[in-house]
Amino acid sequence: VQLQASGGGLVQAGGSLRLSCAASGRTFSSSVMGWFRQAAGKERELVAAISWTGTSTYYTDSVKGRFTISRDNAKNTVYLQMNSLKPEDTAVYYCAADPWRNFPMGPYVYWGHGTQVTVSS
Repeated sequence: VQLQASGGGLVQAGGSLRLSCAASGRTFSSSVMGWFRQAAGKERELVAAISWTGTSTYYTDSVKGRFTISRDNAKNTVYLQMNSLKPEDTAVYYCAADPWRNFPMGPYVYWGHGTQVTVSS
């Protein structure tokens, strides 16, 4: 699976962004998908995950109620809608795939290049 994330940018606090992750390969629709982020000087963390059917989702506590993960298996794409953004959401965001379906923690073995999200105060 090859993954390509897009949609990052600079936004003011309280604003919204929608990240997309386009996948190639036949295993996308059977893989758990996750969005991770890594802020400067911090460890990478799992932000959200979605099961291969899309019926189960996971969010880390700091983004619950603000972020929504979704997927379109027909388009081989997973999304992360981010609302009410805060400066502490500033990070490089990565999408990743777990073909072994260990929802939600993985292991995630396929990774895309990150997309920068910067939230100004």
